[in-house]
Amino acid sequence: MSATLVIALHGTRRRSGTEFAERLRDTVADALPGVRVELGWVDIHDELLAETVQRFDRSVIVPAFLAAGYHVAHDVTAAVGASGGRAVATPHVGPGLVDAIADRLRAAGPLGDGVVLAAIGSKRAGATAEVLATAERVARLVGRPVEAGFIYASSPSLDEAAARLRARGLTDLTVATHALCPGLYQDHIAALGLRAVAEPIGIHPHLVSAIVERYLDAARAEAA
Repeated sequence: MSATLVIALHGTRRRSGTEFAERLRDTVADALPGVRVELGWVDIHDELLAETVQRFDRSVIVPAFLAAGYHVAHDVTAAVGASGGRAVATPHVGPGLVDAIADRLRAAGPLGDGVVLAAIGSKRAGATAEVLATAERVARLVGRPVEAGFIYASSPSLDEAAARLRARGLTDLTVATHALCPGLYQDHIAALGLRAVAEPIGIHPHLVSAIVERYLDAARAEAA
């Protein structure tokens, strides 16, 4: 019997976030006939990831996170450790989703002359570096200068990122959203007052394929 795929997500109190997670689970399940697909939350919910994986004889955890912040480094690792060898974890999906961020940015309407990549933020330097690298890659894809800005923990802030672009003479700014689904962070983005704000990644084909590919790679490695 195939290992259970557990999609690891942050957790949310917003119904829109829960609905996104459920749609993601169902879409991934459709792409993997015969594989049980479950959600595993690392925060907020009553049952957390470490408890979820205890329910299965074998599971593959795919962290649906855009950067390797605390939850990837600590909670996912802890869940694997607590599983008694019954769970493995794959790399997080973020590095494969730059095209998806660019797609959502283009869909927001005509691009201005600069882009703020709005990210949540992390105290982990490696996660911040990932977002900065994503900004560079998005810039190459859309042909516009992109500055990453963070809502929490990291710097520069959203306002500072926008100021850096304006200091270069770029005044028609668009926001690219470095997030999977809607959330409270959107209030911070709205406060920038910029002309256009891209939607979060959502149920994008690249997200689904990233999860599927990581699961299959791990399942093949386990079977070898």
